[in-house]
Amino acid sequence: MRIRLTGGRVYDPSQAWDGEVRDLFIEDGRIRDDPGPGAHFDAIHEVSGLVVMAGGIDIHSHIAGGNVNTARLLLPEQHRNYMARRLGHPHSTARWSTVETGYRYAQMGYTTVVEPAVLPVNALDAHLQMADIPIIDTAGLAILGSDDFLLRLLRHGASQSQVNDYVAWTIQATRCLGLKVINAGGANAFKWNVRQFGLDDVVPVYGVSSRTILQTLQRAACEIGLPHPVHVHCNNLGVPGNVETALATMEAAQGLPMHLAHIQFYGYGQEGPRAFSSAAARLMDGFRRHPNITMDVGQVLFGQTVTISGDVIAQYSRRDDASPAKWVAWDAECEGGGGVVPYRYRESSFVNSLQWAIGLEIFLLADDPWRVFFTTDHPNGAPFTRYPQLFRLLMDYDYRLECLKKIHPEVAELSLLRHLKKEFTLYEIAIMTRTAAARLLGLADRGRLAPGAVADIAVYRDQPDRDVMFSRAELVFKNGALVVKSGEVIQRLKGATQVIAPEFDHRIERDIKVYFDRFYSLSLEHYMLNDAWFGSPESSRFHRHPTLGA
Repeated sequence: MRIRLTGGRVYDPSQAWDGEVRDLFIEDGRIRDDPGPGAHFDAIHEVSGLVVMAGGIDIHSHIAGGNVNTARLLLPEQHRNYMARRLGHPHSTARWSTVETGYRYAQMGYTTVVEPAVLPVNALDAHLQMADIPIIDTAGLAILGSDDFLLRLLRHGASQSQVNDYVAWTIQATRCLGLKVINAGGANAFKWNVRQFGLDDVVPVYGVSSRTILQTLQRAACEIGLPHPVHVHCNNLGVPGNVETALATMEAAQGLPMHLAHIQFYGYGQEGPRAFSSAAARLMDGFRRHPNITMDVGQVLFGQTVTISGDVIAQYSRRDDASPAKWVAWDAECEGGGGVVPYRYRESSFVNSLQWAIGLEIFLLADDPWRVFFTTDHPNGAPFTRYPQLFRLLMDYDYRLECLKKIHPEVAELSLLRHLKKEFTLYEIAIMTRTAAARLLGLADRGRLAPGAVADIAVYRDQPDRDVMFSRAELVFKNGALVVKSGEVIQRLKGATQVIAPEFDHRIERDIKVYFDRFYSLSLEHYMLNDAWFGSPESSRFHRHPTLGA
């Protein structure tokens, strides 16, 4: 099928197109060159005056897996305010359903979303949930760092190459796109009654520090050729003064690529009478000195949400703040754990107002939009459905000032926000949510509108209220098929899961098999994902990308 989009204002940073009026051509699900005069088109869409971008890419959003399922069970009442019910579709009446996840992302013009925390033992559950999410493509990041097998390797002085083989095997076994490290060693230390765990603290029994674990896994990610840098949830999440942890983690990277997740939760100082302050300026000064580091923000927005994390230390420490007053902490055999704590961010709260302000300060102090990414750490800082409001906050200085008047007065007085007059442009939004995101993940076939790219396209009606503009796209194409029109889903497709398969020495499998037979209740055959579980090879939902070393 051949399609033409004509007259749109195209924003594609991969080609330095900053609102240029251009036509786009689609054929067989890909962007194509102009077929020339006289070419026949099956459909022509007149988009003159409309904003055209590649489909959005969310690099960090908790949309599937054990914690997400636990949150659904714990909080069936949640998210009904954020997601409109759609009758007549399978599972449409479920709270916070996979169906609504796909629909709401598509309506906002997003076409690829990464689940950043796949615990390997729960990988099948995560992939089954992702397979049930319509329209959008998905990917997962496999969690390592607190698992017993890795810590045993380090305790016994295993070589870097042995660790590399284990990491590569795990990525293949779990059908993931990259590697996630959460408070390296912390979930295992929690089992030994450790309740605070810093970068240089040592995991009991194993005798290895969090820093050693992180640096070993970072080197593994680099040496086996993972396109996406190791994706790091730092130590001391949410603790006043933890800006020091974030800066120390940047130094610990030793110049190698590293991605820091939801960095707003590490932008905290200890100044002032409350011993809690914004350290956004200090954080960003350090960030500028480390061009090897990328990060996403994890913006807080006011309202009800639920926090979910594999950082069981952080979640357990916040159980008394649960609103409503119910929470879950859990442990997975030999691997790690997690926690679910519902929470309401309130404008009247000094702490919540400061968190809101710190995230915006980080965005506005950033010099390089290619290294900073839009997230709310869904659902931890806010549901992903609030992204359009975040866009407006960053693109409209006057709106920011209006919101500043509503937060806790002490924070409003101390915040840098009134002095930060920067307004993000549509071109910068396209960088951060499209082109740079694809580059960071190693997904070379998307995030751009050049010939050969996947025809994932979002078309918006330009409006001064950016919240309204980005809430409901005018048109969205997924793999060249029109799936959203006038803000409504008109076609429900199946998405694919983006994966890689790094090479490894298969001798590691013998050691893993012996370990599983001795310690796991789950057999290794059921631990490793099998493509056949998701359909025939011809219809497999897994789309494999090459590693850097391939």
